[in-house]
Formats: sequence, C-alpha cells, structure tokens
Amino acid sequence: LLAISTLLFNKAPYRNVIVLGHVQDENGQKMSKSKGNAVDPFDALEKHGADAIRWYFYSNSAPWLPNKFHDGAVTEGQRKFMGTLWNTYAFYVLYAEIDQFNPSEHTLDTASLSIMDKWLLSKLNTLIGTVDKNLSEYKLPETARALQEFTDDMSNWYVRRCRERFWVKDMPQDKINAYMTLYTALVTFCKIAAPMIPFMTEDIYQNLVRNVDKNALESIHLCSFPKADASLIDSRLEKYMDEVLKIVVLGRACRSGANIKNRQPIGKMYVKADAQTLPELFTDIIADELNVKNVELTSDVRDFTTYTFKPQLRTLGPRFGKQLGKIGAILASLDGNAAMDEINTTGELKIAIDGEEASLSRDDLLIDSSHKEGFESTEDGGITVVLDTNLTPELLEEGFVREIISKVQTMRKDTGFEVTDHITLYVDKSDMAKELVQKNEAQIKDEVLANAIVYSAGKGKEWKINGEDVVLGVEKI
Repeated sequence: LLAISTLLFNKAPYRNVIVLGHVQDENGQKMSKSKGNAVDPFDALEKHGADAIRWYFYSNSAPWLPNKFHDGAVTEGQRKFMGTLWNTYAFYVLYAEIDQFNPSEHTLDTASLSIMDKWLLSKLNTLIGTVDKNLSEYKLPETARALQEFTDDMSNWYVRRCRERFWVKDMPQDKINAYMTLYTALVTFCKIAAPMIPFMTEDIYQNLVRNVDKNALESIHLCSFPKADASLIDSRLEKYMDEVLKIVVLGRACRSGANIKNRQPIGKMYVKADAQTLPELFTDIIADELNVKNVELTSDVRDFTTYTFKPQLRTLGPRFGKQLGKIGAILASLDGNAAMDEINTTGELKIAIDGEEASLSRDDLLIDSSHKEGFESTEDGGITVVLDTNLTPELLEEGFVREIISKVQTMRKDTGFEVTDHITLYVDKSDMAKELVQKNEAQIKDEVLANAIVYSAGKGKEWKINGEDVVLGVEKI
C-alpha cells in the first residue's frame, strides 16, 4: 500500500501508522510451524469471528507490544464485553417488539428523566470525551477498558435496576424515558465502538436505526463520531452513583458472609463512608438493591464492629525475639476500636512490654475487622457496611413469599411461557405455604400474572423453600 501510494501520489497513504508487535503463543513463545504452535488466522476467524479477535488485540495490551494469542483469552473477552453488549441490545429488542415501540415516534425528554436515566446519559457523554481523547493519543487498551466498563454499567446496573419500568402496562412517560434512554445509549455507544468491533455495531445499527428510519445513513461507518453533550454530564451524580455501587458490592459481601439470600429482606443497614452527605435518593437505591428496609449513614460503627490485632512476625521478630508471645497476648487483650483510633490518629500503637514502652506501626500489625453478634460487616476503601442480621417473623414471612414468587417465575421460564402469558397457580403440600400465599395473594397474582391460585394438587413440582416442602404448579390460561 505504501509503495503504490508513493508511486501514484508521491506520499504515504496515512499520516500515522501503528505497527503490530509479534504474536506469540500462550506461553510467550514465537509462533512457528516447526514448533507446532502456529495458529492459522483463517481458522481463528472462523472460530471466534473478526470482532472478537480485533477486540482481544485492542484490549490486551498496546498493539505494538508482543501479544500472547490463545483461544481462552479471546473467548473471555468475547463473553465479558461483546456478550454483555449483545445481551443488553437483545433486552431492548425483546421489549420493544412486545410494546411495538418505535423510537422515531418519540424524543428524549430530558426534563422528566429519572435519576438512573440521567446517570446513564451522563456516563455516556463522559465516555464520548474519554474515548475521543484516548484514540487521539493512540491509547487503545485504555479505550477498550472504558468501553467495557460502560457496557458493564449499562447492563449490570442500569438495565437491571430499570427492568420493571419496561414491564409496566401501556406506555406512560416514564416507560418512554426508559426506552429512549437505553436506545440512545445503545446507538451512541455503537458509534463510539464501531472502529473496534465494526461488524457487531453494524448489525445493531441496521436493526435499531435503519430498520425504523429508512433515511438514515446506510452504514454506521458513514456516521460522524459522536460529540459529547456537556449539558447531560453531571459529575456529582456520577460520583454519588460510584459510591452507591461500592456500597452495594460490600452489602452483597455481607449478605454472603451471613448466608442470607438476596430475596430475604433485612431490617437495617449501617454505612460509614467518606460521603456522609449521600442524598436520600441514593440511599433509597441502596436499600432497594440490597433488599434492606432502612439504610442509615453514620460516622461511627463501633457499636457493631471491632478490630483484632496480631504481631507481624516479619517485622517484629527481629526486634523482639522471645517477647513475641507477650506482644501477641497484649494485642489480644486490647479494646479493638480504641487501638484502631490511636493508630489512625498517631500512626502508631504504644504498648508496655515488661514495663518498657514500645511503639508499633501499622506495618508491624496484622489487623482484621470483625463484627459483633447479630451483625455482619465488611470494609474496603474507606467504606464500612454493617448489616443487622436479626430477622423478625415479619421479615422471614416476606422472604418466604419472595421465594415462592421466584420459584414460580423460574417455572414459567422453564415451561416456555411468554412474559405476557397469564397462568393458574397451584400451591399444595405445605400448610404454612398455603397460609402465607393466601395472606399475600394479591401481590403474588400481580407479580406472576396469575388469574387464579388453586390450593390443591395440580400438575406441579416439589420445591424445598426455607426448609418447607412445597408443591407449585403453573398452567397457562
């Protein structure tokens, strides 16, 4: 290409060019037919597709560095990024087809957007600026990382938090906002990602854009690169939501540590974080996401947590030798919270050993946080989350009902029912289950689209729900 351009036009066919480094096998060895470790590129393209291989080379490292190539790495990138993007697109298409939603008949009403809509659009426009800057500086792995992080946020936070908005009957404005926000995010994201995954983004563009607007440009690759809309960027909102996501991750870890299922409501949760002024709107999101009745921000969690200390043998061994046993006993007897306060204030902990004062730095200590009976806590990055694990009879009852609903939804899916199909629900075997279902019949009917609930044996499946043997059956009406 360089020779032809020079011959015809007396200049290079490009302003700048990136030269790829060597492609190595998974062990870092140069590929060679004689070694038997060479990969036929056409076989790889046939197996993975061009987009997946392109994405691997963009995301793995700077392209001019040597790259290890093997199937597992390509498949992992394909699953984590491309699979997530496609599933998000498929979610939109599924519900848009059910509702016969046509985005060309609506506009994005920024004045009435929910906090989740504003957050996603803010992240999207921040992403545009990030990708534009990174590409202009040839920072390809950084660009790939930003694209993947946004895809994760769009799928695993926005779509998951907003699912029920797409399930609402008819077409109220909030549902239109959800559709238009996700549509805008998908189309704009595909335009940003098109240089890296040209074929998948083209497929999505053809269906989402050309399919509803015949006057649209023929290809996504003829579209201009998006420009960030500064009016939609809210840095404070993004910061708050980042804090929420960190708290949610720690809250899930607490649930796991306490062995309490996500469907079991919890009464109270305490959060100690840098952002003690987190608005109530965001604490409501935390409460809903973690299935907690009340979230309380606090500057002190010492009523629920404490700290334990052990000597760091690597640093204290050479200094104290045979006295390590005494140091261990002294540390075990300390008031954990008071000792931690001293370290945080002065940077060291002072103890008396055989009448002599010794100063221990943070590096001299193995520090673990622990929770008091009836509470589960975890800490990371300056954030501490504490769950009150004491479950009242009312909370246990609500958790049981949620388990029933979950099992019915699983049966609907396994039986092949459409999301709009109405059913008759059968409940049998457990008297306690029958009583709780009767007590919460209206809620259960509404959530599983049951026109009637029959409390006798029908066609059903036996489940073990919170220790109870329950028979549930579903029948399409």
